[in-house]
Amino acid sequence: MQIDAVRTFAAIADASSFQDAADDLEISQQAVSKRVAGLERDLGVRLFARTARGAQLTADGLAFLPHARALLRAAERAEAAVRPGGRALRIDVVGRKLAPAELVRGFHAAYPDARIDVATPPDAAAAVAAVAAGTLDAALRAVTAPARLPDGVASARVHDEPVQLLVGASHPLATAPAARPADLAAHRVWLPGIVPGTEWAAYYDDLAAAFGFTIETAGADFGAEPLLETVARDPALATLIGEGTQLFPPPGLDLRRVPLRDPTPVYPHSLVWREDNPHPTLAALRAYLTPRTPSPVPSWTPAWTH
Repeated sequence: MQIDAVRTFAAIADASSFQDAADDLEISQQAVSKRVAGLERDLGVRLFARTARGAQLTADGLAFLPHARALLRAAERAEAAVRPGGRALRIDVVGRKLAPAELVRGFHAAYPDARIDVATPPDAAAAVAAVAAGTLDAALRAVTAPARLPDGVASARVHDEPVQLLVGASHPLATAPAARPADLAAHRVWLPGIVPGTEWAAYYDDLAAAFGFTIETAGADFGAEPLLETVARDPALATLIGEGTQLFPPPGLDLRRVPLRDPTPVYPHSLVWREDNPHPTLAALRAYLTPRTPSPVPSWTPAWTH
């Protein structure tokens, strides 16, 4: 059933005239007649009777009219839902307690009327593919050089997040004002749950190799709370977190964030989007996130980072 034909039927019913409906719709009377004939053929009934007083609805036309109006209202809602700015901006934030989510929350605080839906694809490859396919409007991820992005997809580095050491109160570095990445060679660094092939696995592999320390990944990953509890109670164990990561440790745990300096490892967050995406909230988000947050000096990122 063609929406234009249904719209034409409703216009004739309102005007009681094919010609007046044609004038309202700014089309020819011949086009109006053709649309109605096609609709009547699809439905298998006559919708109008032509009389001296104009076009009168038949009994079938009267029965169809409220449903036609409901169809037109549904079509208007469907069009509004996908009209630029008519739906929420859908963006990947990696994890809801991580720095990208904080960036998006900051944007929403600055633009409280912006409607946003957040998603968390498993890795950068899945996020970029979703942006390319149009199922996501944007993603905040660590990405490689732009040449590796699909055609029509762009990226801009918008936030360099310092990486910190997280230790319990009894750890030898707990009271240190800062530590060097090279100092970690003398300590156990534990990051369970790293998924091989993801961008964060590549980042931490390169970080450890660059500064000569080992990251232990063995052990079950039961989530953030068991990890924090283990680190807090083991004086020989440390883990790595982003500066913007929100921590909600169980009560009674004493955890210390130790900045890394000389150089400061930074995790590079880039905004990824389709260049032909017209969503106005995306344009506002891009403007809000750039220019990017400057990196500490000196800083370190992997060679593959864009």
